[in-house]
Amino acid sequence: MSRTYKATGINLKTQVLGESDKIVTILTPEFGLIRAVAPGARKHNSSLGGRSGMFVVNELLIAKGRSLDKITQAQTLKTYPGLAKDLGKLAASQYLAEIVLCQALSEQPQEELYELFNEHLHRLEALSSANPSGVLAHLAHGVFHLLALAGVTPQVQVCCLSGHLLKPNFTDPNWQVGFSIPAGGTVSLEAWERLRREGEREREIQRNSSFSPSPNHPIIPLTPKPGSQTVVVHRQEIPVISSRLGAMELALLQHLSQPEIMQIDGARDHDWLSVEQILRQYAQYQLGRPIRSATLIDSYFAANHDATV
Repeated sequence: MSRTYKATGINLKTQVLGESDKIVTILTPEFGLIRAVAPGARKHNSSLGGRSGMFVVNELLIAKGRSLDKITQAQTLKTYPGLAKDLGKLAASQYLAEIVLCQALSEQPQEELYELFNEHLHRLEALSSANPSGVLAHLAHGVFHLLALAGVTPQVQVCCLSGHLLKPNFTDPNWQVGFSIPAGGTVSLEAWERLRREGEREREIQRNSSFSPSPNHPIIPLTPKPGSQTVVVHRQEIPVISSRLGAMELALLQHLSQPEIMQIDGARDHDWLSVEQILRQYAQYQLGRPIRSATLIDSYFAANHDATV
């Protein structure tokens, strides 16, 4: 078996190794996630210096190693220089990269994930820097698509309790819908309230029908007859409402399932911020870990808000 192999990949993460090397985590369509040493990449005159940077797409020749593979040749195919020039775009790209790192598998083809990630980096880079809310919209779009590819997309079209279609009501300024992370998506507040009242009635009936044993009324344990079947009644649990959404926020969430993101009339920065927060909490729940790059998004939009006040 050959000790070298070729791969095309995009750099997702770099770590310092020794005095002059780097460990680069690379997403490839052919082999999935690869961790390889870029020898001498931290030297100022190294040919691997720029090629081992974040979000650089290379054609690679890699030598197999006992614990880590080694990059022996790299030819750059594509870069995303516009991401590094805009803090919001860079933070959003790192955010998406964290999710990809959690989803990607090693030693298995990851062509769909590779293409999807590159597509969303391209869209982020092409955005106008004069439109900060566009970064949030495209970030939310990318997160939603990555979750969909992993098969854990939140349900946003129908109520998770009743299965009924949910349509944003723009005529009522107080209209809201719930979002439950444990339940997996949107919840009609009317269906949730109905379920809560039913649960309360059942508990009240149980309390009223209970009594303390006495000498005149001892508790006699019931022993099932041979051959009889035990009937188990499963009651629908009341899900926790993680947040409440207005009509615009629900409309934006429902729009994210589309292949392209489009401008929605009336959508404001705080609407997209709310949608991003919901998807962040949901993604962190599904991934089982925090998205550390999300703090950069918070800092960027806090600073942008202060600058415009």
